[in-house]
Amino acid sequence: MKKRTPKNIVCIWYDKDALKAAKFYAKTFPNSKVTAVHKAPSNFPGGGKKGQILTVEFTVLGIPCIGLNGGPQFKHSEAFSFQVATDNQKETDKYWNALIKNGGKKSVCGWCKDKWGINWQITPRVLTDAMAKGGDTAKRAFEAMMEMDKIDVAKIQAAIRAK
Repeated sequence: MKKRTPKNIVCIWYDKDALKAAKFYAKTFPNSKVTAVHKAPSNFPGGGKKGQILTVEFTVLGIPCIGLNGGPQFKHSEAFSFQVATDNQKETDKYWNALIKNGGKKSVCGWCKDKWGINWQITPRVLTDAMAKGGDTAKRAFEAMMEMDKIDVAKIQAAIRAK
């Protein structure tokens, strides 16, 4: 029986490296894999040629995605990001460092970009839980976060405990 395509799939535009990106995500994140590669049946706008990889189906942390090798005309922005909830500093470091060490760039408040320009938020649950509590707890956690690039779980916990 043929697998049905999900009704909602995140489509990510790449210049030409959708397969490389998908393989990196599959290697880096659990519950992630490359599921299909499709080649262009004919030439396509932007200089694409018949037989080139056009789309790549993959999952990232269980989220179905399709990478489209559409050419250089569209760029990524912080308006879209993957937010990855982490359970501790070790897991936060693992994902953050994997993205940065593979050609990515640091940003602030738990954000970074991978080498293809996709934005990621590597966010410990201690931070999102504190923000959900609201009030002074959220304020202290938020103020601590505003001084960070990669989130430091111990500093967030200390800020939460401070009165």
